[in-house]
Amino acid sequence: MFAEPVTLKGRSVALVPLAMSHAEELAEAAADGELHRLWYTAVPSPEGVPAEIERRLGLMAKESMAPFAILDADGRAVGMTTYMNIDAVNRRVEIGSTWYRKSVQRSPLNTECKRMLLGHAFEVLNCIAVEFRTHRMNVQSRRAIERLGAQLDGVLRAHSVLPNGTIRDTAVYSITAAEWPTVRAHLDWQLEKPRA
Repeated sequence: MFAEPVTLKGRSVALVPLAMSHAEELAEAAADGELHRLWYTAVPSPEGVPAEIERRLGLMAKESMAPFAILDADGRAVGMTTYMNIDAVNRRVEIGSTWYRKSVQRSPLNTECKRMLLGHAFEVLNCIAVEFRTHRMNVQSRRAIERLGAQLDGVLRAHSVLPNGTIRDTAVYSITAAEWPTVRAHLDWQLEKPRA
């Protein structure tokens, strides 16, 4: 398996292999801010969390996804993220299907998670590129991806049909291996700089 299940630990967050034991805390996290009501995202409803965990674990069994639970400094599951669309032959992964409970959004937690995932992808998996994809209309997600240092590759227009019947235009971003040292320095500074 190209992207084996792994635990990544930072200063204020840990990424651990997703398991059904995270369901209760993740259901609570999904309820925080009613994120599942955002029409342009795929955050599960609180009652839908167990099925979403099963779906992600099924994709892991097919070696197309490596799902993580995101744990805060207290060890509480506050969201999910994945390596997805894993392409071992071309040494590419997408970091996606990410969501955090409302109360931890816009905190350093996302930056630290992405720093760990990118570091593992480039420095352990030896990826040549890491992708990010989001709905063209998800401005908050697009700005967060751009703050990481990812470059917009383009927009796949009329890319997919969402469960509510709307058509998704997908904004595709990436960071290449050649860009990683600069992006790493930028993310390290974001995590270390003094906070007002």
